[in-house]
Amino acid sequence: MADMRLIVAGAGGRMGRTLIKAIAETKGLALAGATESAASPLIGEDSGVLAGLGPNRVPVVSEVKPMAIAAEAILDFTVPAATLAFAALAAEAGIAHIIGTTGLSAGDDAKIEAAARTAVIVKSGNMSMGVNLLAALARRVAQALDEEFDIEILEMHHNRKVDAPSGTALLLGRAAAEGRGINLDQRSVRSRDGHTGARQQGDIGFAALRGGTVVGDHSVIFAGPAERIELTHKAEDRMIFARGALKAAVWARGQKPGLYSMADVLGLKGF
Repeated sequence: MADMRLIVAGAGGRMGRTLIKAIAETKGLALAGATESAASPLIGEDSGVLAGLGPNRVPVVSEVKPMAIAAEAILDFTVPAATLAFAALAAEAGIAHIIGTTGLSAGDDAKIEAAARTAVIVKSGNMSMGVNLLAALARRVAQALDEEFDIEILEMHHNRKVDAPSGTALLLGRAAAEGRGINLDQRSVRSRDGHTGARQQGDIGFAALRGGTVVGDHSVIFAGPAERIELTHKAEDRMIFARGALKAAVWARGQKPGLYSMADVLGLKGF
């Protein structure tokens, strides 16, 4: 079988460069294109050089549509507005769309779901295999423990992250809410300041820390009477997210159109 040809969106960003490097290191995959916004000063630069590799003769461009003709998937860790455009392109071109973008609104999610009627879309707040296993464990623990155990989610990221809670924290929160059989949107507490009153039983709390160069630390804490269970994942290198995205792209090859998650990719549905 020929190498799977992939487009990297946001090629000049930290995740974009990591994806390009990961593709170069993975047998059976090839870089079909590298994109950035039209205003980026990196337009025209060699994407291999940007990724710390030698020249690969794949320049960073702003026009994605011509590349989609010869590609099978687009890897997207960008911003919501760009992600919606890529989802529409994936639906039109019949290629897979792997979404690691965070900060998407409910309206954005609805548009992605619409695109998934004709495209294979794998979307996750975190592509790490370890984090997705953590989410499955959080779901099971939440299911096993009653509301005497309060659920709190703590996350820390580098000082340049622009959204909070992180997409991963929300992924974990949704998993815990599913285990409890509750709606996260109705029971989440995103901030506490001043005289808040006592904690409401059954709520799921979130706390976000920002500083330094932290790639991503997440903990799901189940605090009960006189005991506490803590499930923790610490990311040490962005390459774990890139490897997960590549695994998702390979898995997406040949799948029917639809909106999938890393739980589908990793066989964790129903775990």
